[in-house]
Parts: sequence; C-alpha cells; structure tokens
Amino acid sequence: MTLPRFLDLPDTVAPDYQGGSLLNLMASLRARFGDRHAVAVRLRDEAALPLADARVVVLLVIDGLGARDLAARGQGGFLARHLARTLTTVFPATTASAVTTTLTGLSPAEHGLTGWYIRDDRFGGVLAPLPMVRRDRQPLTGWWRMPRLFPYPSLFQRLDVRSVMVAPESILGSPFNMRHSRGVARRYAYQDLAGLEAQLVQAVGDLGSLEGFVYAYHADYDALAHRFGIASPECDAQFAALDALIDRLRARLAGSDALLLVTADHGFIDSPPERQCDIAAEGALQGYLDGPLWGERRVAYCRVKAGHQARFEAEATARLDGRFHVVPSARLIDAGVFGPAGKPSRRLAERVGDFALIGREDWTLYDWLPNEKRFPMLGVHAGVSEDEMLIPLVAIPC
Repeated sequence: MTLPRFLDLPDTVAPDYQGGSLLNLMASLRARFGDRHAVAVRLRDEAALPLADARVVVLLVIDGLGARDLAARGQGGFLARHLARTLTTVFPATTASAVTTTLTGLSPAEHGLTGWYIRDDRFGGVLAPLPMVRRDRQPLTGWWRMPRLFPYPSLFQRLDVRSVMVAPESILGSPFNMRHSRGVARRYAYQDLAGLEAQLVQAVGDLGSLEGFVYAYHADYDALAHRFGIASPECDAQFAALDALIDRLRARLAGSDALLLVTADHGFIDSPPERQCDIAAEGALQGYLDGPLWGERRVAYCRVKAGHQARFEAEATARLDGRFHVVPSARLIDAGVFGPAGKPSRRLAERVGDFALIGREDWTLYDWLPNEKRFPMLGVHAGVSEDEMLIPLVAIPC
C-alpha cells in the first residue's frame, strides 16, 4: 500500500480523498441508499464490499481505533480476521472533523469543523462545537445558534431509506447530536457495551423487512486512550471486550441480510510529558498571537497579530525546528488536505487561522487560559503520522 505524503513532508500520511478515505466510504454509503450528489468520489474497488447485497448496513464507528493499533493489538482476533481494507481518515485526524464527516457525508472543507476547538468570532472566539462550550467554559446555549454553526443537512436527511442512530446516552440528546441526526427515524441510547450490543440487535430487528441504515458510535476506547495512553492495559481490556462484542453481534444478526461495517475516526499515539510543549515557554512566540491557540495539541492553529506574520513564521520555524512543522494555513487549504469542497464552508479560512503548528514524531503543543482547568493527556491524535491517520474498515456480512 503506497501512502500519499502530507504536503510532501517526511514521515507523514495525507488523506486519500481519491477513493481510499473515510470520506469516500461515506460517499459510497450515500450512493447505496439513494443520495448520488456527493462531491467526493466513491470508494476505490467499491465492488469488493457487498454493499449492494445487504438489505441493512450497520456502520459502527469506534472512536480512536487506528488501523495500526488493530493490526498490533488484534492479531488473530475477530476484527483483524475480517479487515476488508485500510483507509485514511480526514484531516485533521480527530473526532470533531471525522465524526462530523460520517454524520454529514461532507469533507471538513465543507462542514468547517477543523478540530476539537474551532475559532468563530461570531460566538466569542474559540469554542468546542461538540459539547457547545467556549474555551473559557461558558456554555453556548440557544437553539438559534445551531443553523449558524452547522449550516448543512445531515447524512440521514439525504438518504432514501429508513435510518436510525445508536449512541451513548450521555451524548445522544446533545444539541450537536440532535442537529446532526436530523432525519433519523429513531434514536437508541445505551450506557455500556452490553447496552450497545442489545441496541444494535434491536435496531436491526425493528427495521423488519425494510431496507435501512444503522449508524452507531462508541466513545470509551478514545476516552481510555487519552487518559491512560494507547499502549495501556486499560486499552488492552477495552479492545478485547470490543472484539468479543463484534463476534457476538455477527452471530446474533445472522440471517438478517445485514452488512456490519466497523471503522474509526482516527488512530492514536502517546505523547509523554517531556514531549508536551507549553507555547508560553517557547520564547516570544505567544506574544505574537492574537488570541489563544485552537484546533488540537497535534495540530494547533493560531492567528498572528497584524504585521507580525513574517516574523512569527521565521521565529517559530527556528524555535520549533525538529518538533513541529510551521505551515501557513492558506497552504493547507490550497493543497486540499481538508477534502474536496463542492460548497466550501464560508468560515474555513477563519477556522484555520494564519498558521498551523503540526507536531512531528510524538510532540504536542498547548496553551492555557487564565483559570482554565488544566488536564493531562497522554494519548493524543489529529496529527499526520500513520498511527493517527490510518483507520480500519472491517466488513462482516450477517
């Protein structure tokens, strides 16, 4: 498998939007269920997946389950034996960008969510769109904000078949989730892995003899990897439980004419404390910035004070040499790393600022606002390494 490089930088992987990415998987699913207007091309060698033969497609997104992680941790296991192919995720390799792509069928260039934190000066600057809070922890309330922040239809509104959603009870009714699940016939909530299994079986059963699409999301693997690290015993145990769950699901869905697809939004790396940089300790760099960083610790966007762009770029390149790539954000847009943009987000340039500071190897970068709760994060993602960018596509006919 020859992997495209990100901006021709060494030791990187770019999104393969020409048929080998998460976006292309969603384009194939859109076409299978009646929506043929996606800008993205469909999956390369799509015929190798039995999409046309399945009455029901179940798409289970396991947050944080990278392809290289699956290959190493799952040797001989159920998921590894049913791996259909390896895909790239979108850029950046993070939940806010990739899960929004699965919920809309749009690229990050189109939906405009370019990281966990985005910048949108209409709503007070830097905010996290999934939990709907600003970086200063002020909640963004009011349903009137939804069509302004998310001015696009959901995936489910585009499909010609009955579709349902299975998601953790803690987020199923959140403003973000409700906005992005418009068009589903029913939402199924669960609290633990046993509940996920039961609700997936119930969702397929409730479709009866109808064609349908079941979208499911699981978040715990990601949460454990952030806290304990992707190489931790906690992730070992969670992976084993997920592998066994998918095996049982295959048996319980046997004869349903369902195709169970398992994929992820991104992979992970571990960044030890000595590889985590506070920008306040990086010379004069923070003084050039017009506001806090946003995006991710592996891909930090920044806006530079007017007239200081050239000086910032020169000093950041010298100061961060060997640890971070300093990339003008316009170059990212021009290179198409956020995906095809049939109708690009009007906020895209604002969302990526003047520069992106992209971590090399296992380096991360962060800052803190006054009175902001500080939290350690051992497992990280959003960068352009193979571990972060490559995701599995498991296909199990039932």
